[in-house]
Amino acid sequence: MAFAPSEQRRTPMAIKILIAGGFGAGKTTMVGSVSETRPLRTEEILTDRSVGVDDTSAVSGKTTTTVAMDFGRINLTSDYVLYLFGTPGQERFWFIWDELSTGALGAVVLADTRRLADCFPSIDYFEKCGIPFIVAVNRFDGTPDYEVAELRLALQLPPSIPIALCDARRKDSSREALITLVDHAMRQRLPPATA
Repeated sequence: MAFAPSEQRRTPMAIKILIAGGFGAGKTTMVGSVSETRPLRTEEILTDRSVGVDDTSAVSGKTTTTVAMDFGRINLTSDYVLYLFGTPGQERFWFIWDELSTGALGAVVLADTRRLADCFPSIDYFEKCGIPFIVAVNRFDGTPDYEVAELRLALQLPPSIPIALCDARRKDSSREALITLVDHAMRQRLPPATA
């Protein structure tokens, strides 16, 4: 008995995006809000060993911290899948960023206006590596709203770097930040005539 050749199944192309930023900026929350699968989290409980190391003054309710990465997945089409990697925010875990950033299309740098300076190491890292990035200002309850122009000045960002305002808890808001990043990254990587 002869069998017809089975339909070959294509493996979708993976697109890798990093979600970076300072400690407690909302990286784990963003990955969790948009992932279509249950996100992988490498969180550990904050202990007394983090006293004096992790500044929890602006995030007093924070009880855990990411120690390696967060991982989420979004199926875009049958041909493309988006992998989200949330980086750890504390300096002692930055050595992981080199591995996580390999092959990344780009990065979303989450910023918290209560601790805006905490996103500078992420901005510096992606500028140095040449990885396209945007800054997404995560709007926390009870924090003042700032105009994009004010944020751009405070972050010392050129007009070519997009700034998005978002709420990392909301899927639609996080999705819009990711779309802004992909659009920016594609414009950076494609020749001007095709961008």
